[in-house]
Amino acid sequence: MQLLHRASPWRELFAGDTPPASATLLAPLCEALDELELATDLPAAHAWQPRLVEALERLDLPAWRISQLISDHNELLYRRAILLSLNEMQGQGWGKPPVEFCVLTLGSAGRHESLLGPDQDNAMIVADYPDARHTEIDGFFQALGERFTARLDEAGIPLCNGHVMARWPMWRKRLSEWCEQLTLWTQERRVKRVQQSNILLDFHPAFGDAALADALAEHVRLIMPRASLFLDEMAQLLDELPVALDRFGRLAGDGDGAPHENALNLKRQGLLPLVNAVRLLALRHGVSVPDTRLRLPALVLKGALTAQQARAGIAAFDRLQELLLQAQLVSLKAGGAPDGWVDATRLEEDQRLLLRHDMQVIRRLVRMAQSGRR
Repeated sequence: MQLLHRASPWRELFAGDTPPASATLLAPLCEALDELELATDLPAAHAWQPRLVEALERLDLPAWRISQLISDHNELLYRRAILLSLNEMQGQGWGKPPVEFCVLTLGSAGRHESLLGPDQDNAMIVADYPDARHTEIDGFFQALGERFTARLDEAGIPLCNGHVMARWPMWRKRLSEWCEQLTLWTQERRVKRVQQSNILLDFHPAFGDAALADALAEHVRLIMPRASLFLDEMAQLLDELPVALDRFGRLAGDGDGAPHENALNLKRQGLLPLVNAVRLLALRHGVSVPDTRLRLPALVLKGALTAQQARAGIAAFDRLQELLLQAQLVSLKAGGAPDGWVDATRLEEDQRLLLRHDMQVIRRLVRMAQSGRR
């Protein structure tokens, strides 16, 4: 891997006798945003996203911050798609929404940890209404869900293969129904329910009445610490995503779907085990924030982790996102798709050593989450 000796724009801040104009200092970002203004529709705005990433990298932003901004941009696309759909429906005689509602982004989008190329994971909370009006009201929100998810798909954020989208009744419910469903799910130990909850429980309000999302989050905070059987099954499921280490502690992928023998799926065998372990710890200890980087210090305040363990987890998370983002940009420039694969042969020796260390950190966090002890 060739090291690039490129001057940082920030080094120009005090290079002269007077500070440069902010537009000069932030020129890479300004140029990228000027290009976004020319993107007149959703597909063009989404296609611009790698250009944003390149501009932010030139400004020396860390990958975790770039990931947050990618997530924020995707959330902007969500808002546009929903507004376009609402306006279309009003023009077709549907009228305005009959009750308050909130569209949630789920998974990595809900945690604001998206990299390039995520698919859709979303849900909808609808304010409670009488059963007698269900056909009328749910029909409106079904039409809205179908329209905005189709627009996002056309924009380049593909439909979820697992049907985790507000267009489906499973992921579109009244607030009371969401609370009742989670209460029922957490009273038993069923693999499918835990898998669905792993997606749902990292949520963020993207559009609509955020008070509905706050109410659901409070319900989750109250019921989860007492859901011992459910959390035990969640702990058991951590074994399905082993970290990328062999039994001797050496870097090794599982080979499942690998494009070549030196490929490591750092999303499936690194990032996801870390995220899942931290989520489980957060649920056990009543931590309600969805972001992994915020959950870790919050767990220190709860006494569930030491400060050193939290710092090690954050460092591992940051380095994994950096490796994945760089690999995605390389893949895009080569005409490929952004995914979770990293070519181990492209890593320098120090990167390999750090990656091995980070995998060991993640493995310890997974075991800690499974045991329920520090």
